[in-house]
Amino acid sequence: MTAPTLLRTPFGAETTADEVLAGVDLSSRRAVVTGAASGIGYETARALAGAGAEVTLAVRDVDAGERARAEIAEMTGNPMVRVGELDLAEPSSVARFVRLWDGPLHMLVNNAGVMATPETRTAAGRELQFATNHLGHFELATGLHWALTAVDGARIVSVSSTAHLRAGVDLDDPHFLDRPYDRSEAYARSKSANVLFAVEAARRWADDGISVNALTPGGIRTGLQRHLSDADLARLRMQAGAGAGAPQEIPRWKTPEQGAATSVLLAASPLVSGVTGRYFEDVNEAAPAEPGVYRGVAAHAVDPDIAARLWELSERAVRDDAWSHFSTWPAAA
Repeated sequence: MTAPTLLRTPFGAETTADEVLAGVDLSSRRAVVTGAASGIGYETARALAGAGAEVTLAVRDVDAGERARAEIAEMTGNPMVRVGELDLAEPSSVARFVRLWDGPLHMLVNNAGVMATPETRTAAGRELQFATNHLGHFELATGLHWALTAVDGARIVSVSSTAHLRAGVDLDDPHFLDRPYDRSEAYARSKSANVLFAVEAARRWADDGISVNALTPGGIRTGLQRHLSDADLARLRMQAGAGAGAPQEIPRWKTPEQGAATSVLLAASPLVSGVTGRYFEDVNEAAPAEPGVYRGVAAHAVDPDIAARLWELSERAVRDDAWSHFSTWPAAA
């Protein structure tokens, strides 16, 4: 069987988000970007707004979101930048965001995340990284499905990481209840879940006209790494430069503007119109990962059977959460 041809663009690792969207008009289109108060989420939102989109910054810290909103509106001259409160680790917050959303949605960029946190559990007892990075975004995307189907060609972007190469999802113990907690493995599991979500959502929602893709933004120094020491970061960069049998050049840190490039490609570029269920890096589709090389997409992250089982597990979790906080849902404003 011939291997599928990987999608190639004119862009590369040093391309910025603005360069990807040069000449793209997003007027009359609406986007939600989670974690948009800083880092690559901020740059993703800024680039989309600069191309004319109405952008909602879905953030946990509303004050930081308001500062980001004002800056983006001033820089782009686009007044259609808004802030929505969203704590992905708190199901009632996700439910409220969904309930208050009004009208169609063209682009949902699931960008927010936490990384390598000390062992922390949500009020429901769930491991924080899996709950935030995967379950919160799963609940958000499925909750906004109706808004995405209201337009032609809606897109969901699931921001993963090369860290997904280190571990797949443990469907029997996703929250480290039966084994000692490992913060790096927990992050890797959640990032594999981000890719698996794209695989299964693409399959389930193909007839709805929704494209769903995943990506790694590359290595960017942002607040995401607040729980890692300089030694931890140096080790990860060395690992990223590892090759099969011989050391490779250690990749340079990207700027946030470069890190956001692959996100905006998948959210808005006509170059990937109709493309779904794939994984991208450096603004191009990634090849299958090879042993000893810290690039590409792992087989465990695109396995359709694992993706389907993870979806079912996630649906059960969201259903349980809905019943637990149903009586305390805040009234719509």
